[in-house]
Amino acid sequence: MNKKTNVFGVLCFGISMIGFAQQQKDSTKVEQLEEVVITDSRFALKRENSGKSVIKISKIDIERNQGRTVSELINAQSGIEINGSRSNAGQNLGVYARGGRNRQVLVLIDGIQVSDPSQINIEYDLRLLNLNQIESIEIIKGAASTLYGSGAASAVINITTKKASAKKVNAIFASSIGTNQSESDQNYNIADFNNSVAISGTLNKFTYRAAFSNQFSDGLSAAISDSNEKDVYSKYGVDVNLGYKFNNAFSLNVYGNFTDTNSEIDGYDSNFNLVDTNDEFNNEQSRVGLSSKFKYRNGSININAAYSEYDREFISNFPSTFKSKNYVLDVYNKYVFDKMFYTIVGLNAIENKAVFANDVRFTIVDPYANFVYVSDFGLNVNAGARLNNHSDYGSHFTYNLNPSFILKSDDDSYTKVFGSFSTSFITPSLSQLFGNFGANPDLDPEENRTIEAGAEFKLNNNFRVTGLFFNREEKNTVLWIDSGYLNATDKLHARGVEIEVNATPIEKLSVTANYTFTEYKESLARRIPKHKGNLQIGYDFCKTTFASLSYQYTHDRFENSFVPLLESFSLFNFYISHTALKNKVKFFGGIDNILNEDYEDVPGYVTKGRNARLGFQLTL
Repeated sequence: MNKKTNVFGVLCFGISMIGFAQQQKDSTKVEQLEEVVITDSRFALKRENSGKSVIKISKIDIERNQGRTVSELINAQSGIEINGSRSNAGQNLGVYARGGRNRQVLVLIDGIQVSDPSQINIEYDLRLLNLNQIESIEIIKGAASTLYGSGAASAVINITTKKASAKKVNAIFASSIGTNQSESDQNYNIADFNNSVAISGTLNKFTYRAAFSNQFSDGLSAAISDSNEKDVYSKYGVDVNLGYKFNNAFSLNVYGNFTDTNSEIDGYDSNFNLVDTNDEFNNEQSRVGLSSKFKYRNGSININAAYSEYDREFISNFPSTFKSKNYVLDVYNKYVFDKMFYTIVGLNAIENKAVFANDVRFTIVDPYANFVYVSDFGLNVNAGARLNNHSDYGSHFTYNLNPSFILKSDDDSYTKVFGSFSTSFITPSLSQLFGNFGANPDLDPEENRTIEAGAEFKLNNNFRVTGLFFNREEKNTVLWIDSGYLNATDKLHARGVEIEVNATPIEKLSVTANYTFTEYKESLARRIPKHKGNLQIGYDFCKTTFASLSYQYTHDRFENSFVPLLESFSLFNFYISHTALKNKVKFFGGIDNILNEDYEDVPGYVTKGRNARLGFQLTL
């Protein structure tokens, strides 16, 4: 019996055993609750009162995608393309939203900015995150600099980590194994391993949570080649969160985490051809912080602070090391007037430091204000302003205006129309200003403005469709030209359409679909598909068993004058989960790229072919 038969035999046997497990209520089955969104206003408001199209990846969505990475899950959402998420686990990720690039997409963890100051685009590496430690993800697209500052030009990804259990002691163990193979090398060896454990609880006024996770992947080369060379990827992470509720008004949390990733990568020969090499990339992140809240009548004072260190090393014929650190402080007051006016006034301070030929740094200190008006006759308005004070660039004013109007029905149905006009400010990175390659200290900051208009229709809790048009203008775009960074002299205009559908046409059947059209008016968009669509059909066979089939279409993408076109491709994925033993054990499995599609995600680099995965989660 060959290895291929062995693996599929194990998969079929596992699913068969799942079918005989004790029939109990699915831990992911919850009653339909009114959806609440936070990121677009920092207040927990009903979705119908939001003037933005907010993507909410809930706890249930995450539990029904176990075994996947954060980037894979986000890549299935409308308006987002994460280039490299379908490749070797050590592949760099490019996050593109609404025609923007990494530096225009801001990542928040529990509401506070995270970024690596030594990165060319000041981005945060999503590979540092483990999906098992995440409670939910919210994504808003368009300029959001009013609330979140520099970098929030095309999207904000707000990741909320898991909180402590209400029990005194609660432990969750999760483990999965899978293949890790390309389209041309379907050997079905077990080569990908993921494990995590989290212990948490509440002891009177004290809460605690500690988690450990690790990943090991082998079997897949980084670069496309005829050799049998494999590039190993490994990661481990530790998270600790301690909280104390002094009284009903005041609470304090302190946290820390450490992540270490090691990747074998491929590089270039003396003729700059991509070949198999013994290069390595190592990345360490350390982060500590605190969050506190003092509640008073109709309001609260909030303090979030974090300190992060990053240490990256490339081991190759052209070795390099990058060290950086940053401090982030966000202090703000929230107050609600008559359950109609939701106001926030705050101060956000950031210091970024990096080591290149010399130690370099810059600071940003921003006062900001935002308010939301929720009327009883359908009109809602979200508006705000921020004064960005940069140590090198002086002051820049950004603002947003986001009205919406809703017509409600008695059966929880509504029709909403919305629009927005917002601006953003993106500072050049320390690497672009003072780094070792092509630095230009005379760069001007990028400026963006986004216009958006759309509508949303909801019918009971069974159907919701959202559609919008956006137009984003870039000024002073930072580009690599010849041998260094320069500001583009022409403005760029990105425009597009986004459509999202969520439906439950019959009991137990769920359908989610989205479509995105994106283009630049002046030029081709690099690595951004003009058309992209996702479809997922899920079915609850019984209270304990859920299965889904998903489809993703990615249109042709422009790369450069040497690789003018990456061809379109389609992927089909299957997932199944089953709970047993009074919700104590959950089994899951899946097959990705069922049809073993041959395609390129990043030119010259391997992409994943058909792969299978099995795993379980144990709750004690």
